[in-house]
Amino acid sequence: MLFLIDQINNTEPSLNLALEEYLLRHLDISRDYFLLYLNKPCVIIGRHQNVFEEVNYPLLRKRGIPVFRRISGGGAVYHDPGNVNFSFITRYQKFKFNNYRLFNAPILQALQSLGVPAELNGRNDIMVNQLKISGNAQFTTHDRMVSHGTLLFSSELDNIGMLLHTSTSGFKSRAIKSVRSTVVNISELLDQSLDLAKFKELIIKHVFSNVTDIPQYRLTASDWKNVHSLASQKYQSWEWNFGESPDFTFQNILKTPAGKITLELEVKKCRLAQIELSGNLPYHIQANITRMLLGVRYHPENILAALQDLNLNSGQKHFIEKIFFDNQEK
Repeated sequence: MLFLIDQINNTEPSLNLALEEYLLRHLDISRDYFLLYLNKPCVIIGRHQNVFEEVNYPLLRKRGIPVFRRISGGGAVYHDPGNVNFSFITRYQKFKFNNYRLFNAPILQALQSLGVPAELNGRNDIMVNQLKISGNAQFTTHDRMVSHGTLLFSSELDNIGMLLHTSTSGFKSRAIKSVRSTVVNISELLDQSLDLAKFKELIIKHVFSNVTDIPQYRLTASDWKNVHSLASQKYQSWEWNFGESPDFTFQNILKTPAGKITLELEVKKCRLAQIELSGNLPYHIQANITRMLLGVRYHPENILAALQDLNLNSGQKHFIEKIFFDNQEK
């Protein structure tokens, strides 16, 4: 039997990610669950991705938009309150894995009932006239699985292009790379007025089309305590969101009035493991930077904090950020 999860209209991304994992690992294995939720603005990357290859991190920092890592694979996605997220948590069976058509059938039916000619493409996306409105991913344990996806209903699409745009020319890694697609909001495809709340009701109606009284599961106080604990210890941690990035190398060449400066980095567990800085810089400065940064987290705030004894001025701090993080801020 399929149960609708009452997630009390929570929009905190780390809590919703923790809720998905908790449902997957700890609830009654004989039951299946459906979860529908919205998130505050954030970027969520796939399990095997490198944050800095996927996002325009300087712009994210400037706007105060957080990055989270999910347990499933796939690419990076932008979430905001105009994006509807759905999850099916069910018993693992071989025929279900990678069977996105099975899980997306009621989603497609709901969209088509609105006159939206939605189709599932050859990967795991729902498309309308070659425009993407939904992406999907899956994760399995030995006996359970989650199949989840997004639905762009009235999202801020400009943010997708800006926040998920980055230059990867200096990076080399075996991390999974996102496949960029042209997107459109479902609300733009409708010939009728429909708000987001009614759209969510329609999705639920089609998911539970074979029952008249939808069974709900309400988490206990103990459940929520465990979900909050998982969110705090894992999904709000640097070690998970950044430290789980696959190892990578980064090279950057910066032209200055005094000449070229070259930086080569080897980064493991998102910490600086090897640093080679060369060019028109005094040797003692190069040596100090290398010595002070080995083992430091590959993150602007951590790098600048580690170099605070050098008493860098604002121009020098800008130089450090620019040469270490070649994400073009727009």
